[in-house]
Amino acid sequence: MSSATATPSTNPQARQHTKRGLSRKTILIIVLIAVVVLVAVLVTSAIWPFSQAAVLQDLREASDSQVQVRAFHRTYFPFPGCVIEGLIFNHDSAASTPLITIAKVIIRGSYLGLLTKRVSRVTADGMHITVPAFGTSKTLHTTQSKIMIDEIVANGSVVEFDFHDPDKPHLIFDIHEGSLQNVGWKGPLTYRLKVHNPEPPGEISTQGQFGVWDKTDPGKTTISGIYTFEHADLGVFHGIAGMLSSQGKFSGTLHRIDISGKTDTPDFEVKSGYHPMHLTTDFTAYVDGIHGDTFLQRVDAEFWKTHIVFQGSIAKSPSAKGKTALIDFHSEKARIEDLLRMFVKADRPPMSGSVKLQAHAEIPPGKDPFLKKLKLRGSFGIAGGTFSKPSTQEGINKLSAGARGEKDPDDSETVLTDLTGRVILQDGISTFSDLSFGVPGADARMHGTYNLLNQKIDLRGQLQVDSKISNSEKGSKAFLLKMMEPFFKKKKKGEIVPVRISGTFGHPTFGLSLNDKKAQTVPDPKPLPSKTKPGSSKPHS
Repeated sequence: MSSATATPSTNPQARQHTKRGLSRKTILIIVLIAVVVLVAVLVTSAIWPFSQAAVLQDLREASDSQVQVRAFHRTYFPFPGCVIEGLIFNHDSAASTPLITIAKVIIRGSYLGLLTKRVSRVTADGMHITVPAFGTSKTLHTTQSKIMIDEIVANGSVVEFDFHDPDKPHLIFDIHEGSLQNVGWKGPLTYRLKVHNPEPPGEISTQGQFGVWDKTDPGKTTISGIYTFEHADLGVFHGIAGMLSSQGKFSGTLHRIDISGKTDTPDFEVKSGYHPMHLTTDFTAYVDGIHGDTFLQRVDAEFWKTHIVFQGSIAKSPSAKGKTALIDFHSEKARIEDLLRMFVKADRPPMSGSVKLQAHAEIPPGKDPFLKKLKLRGSFGIAGGTFSKPSTQEGINKLSAGARGEKDPDDSETVLTDLTGRVILQDGISTFSDLSFGVPGADARMHGTYNLLNQKIDLRGQLQVDSKISNSEKGSKAFLLKMMEPFFKKKKKGEIVPVRISGTFGHPTFGLSLNDKKAQTVPDPKPLPSKTKPGSSKPHS
């Protein structure tokens, strides 16, 4: 029996298995003892990075602020770290509100990271950052930290921008999701953000890289990334409306961030016109991230069958509180009906035809309606235009027929040619100068005003006709004009009489104004181009 039973001391296989088992247990025990000893050494010595003194000192240096906490707890297992409650950063003692407040911060490290000075994750719950008005706060003088943070998560945070004007509400950005990776001083960090933008209200998603922070000149800090902007409600800007979406990319430094992208607004409208249109743009611009100013290098806008090119700036104005938009625009491919449709309530725009234009616009800050605060100076030219309203077109037809010496106009539409002029828009009133146009048989040169708010017209000037002026009127007016014909015989290129266009844009009136002193004091018109008969190369006087 004894020979049949093998004991551990006499069985080689069992003896080898026991040695392996004891070896594993021994190694495990040694490792556990080493970890306990290491933790004990770190906890009881000054090199433990998650002590209250060490953590708060690092936060003070990184933020250049005085730091206060309500409670501090160390954690050891399963991960080394700490929990901070009621964390407050005060950068400027004179400021009425702290720079940063955080309800709870959870710092989680690893035991390997204790040796490599890496923190695995920092979670900030209930973080609120208050950015003081530009130029009112002390400059940050941060100290580079030797600790690298793999990830910072700050979901549900708030960033609030203050302004110089105490009556102006603060600009508040709600950060739904916010994460930063590889946060340190050795290279750029990577960010991912989902933010509610306050003005215009909408949702922004962006990701990219930021830094390293240049503490000697923050404006030189680099940034790059891509973005999408959705459900942006333009109705917050007085005078316009529509839901905008945009996507693009950006790169550069905080002093100059170059941006390129597209926008799409299917229902853009100027509120005075109530005619939604599909507006799309392609743009290149740059932003001064330090001061929040935007400079438009080129914006190509398309709506209906019109294309307009814009450039300019939306920046702080020395003479006004807030930001002023200064925009230059021009077009070689536009339709007057597309432009008028934006501003008039009628179902059909009052005039149609191709137009070329160039202008400079200024939109100051303030709550006044868009048309009331818009300032514009420019020039335009319409090659050939017709009026959609029958009564308006009939007035032009009669004017042309009378100038040609015909008693009754024919059924065909008379085209308004070479309509050119200069315009200054302020307080909702357009003031025209050098306004000239032609119809078959007559050329006019006028000046006056058009009120965009109530659509009233008051244009006065001089009409040069190719035939007898009495042919342009009937009845008693024609008799009076026949009597006055001798006074106009000395004119070399046809008779010139004062005319006036009044009424409203929807119901204009055309007529001679012999007793209108304002019209008669208009300077003589510039030499007009000669008319040429169809099929003839000789000028027709």
